[in-house]
Amino acid sequence: MSLSSVLSADAIDSAIKDCQAPDSFCPKKFFQLCGLSKKSPQDVKKVFGILDNDASGFIEEEELKFFLQRFRPGARVLTDKETKAFLNAADDDSDGKIGAEEFQALVLS
Repeated sequence: MSLSSVLSADAIDSAIKDCQAPDSFCPKKFFQLCGLSKKSPQDVKKVFGILDNDASGFIEEEELKFFLQRFRPGARVLTDKETKAFLNAADDDSDGKIGAEEFQALVLS
């Protein structure tokens, strides 16, 4: 399954373009621009499964760095500052990783 089966390519491109500059990535704005925040909880879980590169049931910090590249190959890598801010925004139980429920809560909030 690919992200384009849930989100439109145009919306993904728009969201990627909005955060091209280093330290300009904001998860909530990205989710709104790409249309994910308007999707059903089931669609958000599908996207989580795609982003969980190692199928561990969590998105770890190393996977977050390459978050934008999962949406479009060739997109930039998140900076350390952006990666930590993203993790802190979603990691409600402070275990250093984002679970499916935490991801869904961030996307749909």
